[in-house]
Amino acid sequence: MAESPGAERESRRAELGQTLRILREKAGRSLGQLAEETSYDKSYLYRLEKGERLSKRAVMEDLDRYHGTGDLLVRLWRDARKEVIKDKYKAFMKLEATARVMWLFQLRVPGLLQTEDYARPVLSGLSGAQTTAGNGEAVEEQVALRLGRQELLHRQPVPSVRVILDEGALRRRVPDAKVWRDQLTHLLDAAELPSVALQVLPYTAGVHDLMDSHLWLLWQRVGDPVAYVEGNEFGELIDDPDKVLSFRLSYDLVRDAALTPVESGVHQGPSGGAQTMNRIPDLAITTWQKSSYSDGGGTNCVEVADGYVGLVPVRDSKVRNGRVLVFGAASWQAFVAGVKGGA
Repeated sequence: MAESPGAERESRRAELGQTLRILREKAGRSLGQLAEETSYDKSYLYRLEKGERLSKRAVMEDLDRYHGTGDLLVRLWRDARKEVIKDKYKAFMKLEATARVMWLFQLRVPGLLQTEDYARPVLSGLSGAQTTAGNGEAVEEQVALRLGRQELLHRQPVPSVRVILDEGALRRRVPDAKVWRDQLTHLLDAAELPSVALQVLPYTAGVHDLMDSHLWLLWQRVGDPVAYVEGNEFGELIDDPDKVLSFRLSYDLVRDAALTPVESGVHQGPSGGAQTMNRIPDLAITTWQKSSYSDGGGTNCVEVADGYVGLVPVRDSKVRNGRVLVFGAASWQAFVAGVKGGA
């Protein structure tokens, strides 16, 4: 979902910009002085005051602290953010912001769980076809809006969120390897939140009813649930009880076919290869044990580390500072079976 700006976006953003200017002048600071004291670029601050840019929440928090204004700027920023969302998404965004229970099926990493550096290439178009010299600020605006939506994961009362990711979401990487690693780490961090359950639907689950679109199922504290379905260039909010029930049943089937949250943390590819979404073990504090599959002559000395759910770190005991191989549990079992069979 692209949180694209709407056509009418001046009033609330202009109000925020005017407030920023008034606070700066009241403090007796020029733009240059404010830039120096806050470490924000002078031209960036100028565009904020002119209402030409929508910042990230963190910027407003910094400026609130600088001016000693409590959460004034953050509240004005929230109002400005609501104003720039496309009309067709406004009803969904309002429901999402107040939902007590959210179930998602996603073909890609959902916006609620994206890092800033991952969201930027996704929203700008990885091929560069959607990015031009003239729309860079629009992309940054979308990034700011997307990050702003993530506040709901930490609001009170905390919503209960279940996300089922299609395996393809974890296979389609962004070009920058560090950005991709950080995104996977962020997913794992999110999965550790007590209010979030993250599951992976492997390719081996086969065809299913939700494979052509993203789905959100939302429950408020009172009232009937609603569904939001999104595909390429379309989004539809559905409140018809029969249609919502149909999506609920489809979601239940997908959930039954998905890996459990624990299994999803060490998800194996269909070929049994390296894990797709998993923390790299801290091998510096690992206790190594000689494998029973080492020979007695010392020529094949394999050591394994215990204590990693779904993972088996393996090394050569003769080269303890050498490379460590981290097998998925299924891959290690296949290797052991091969050794037993004389392969």
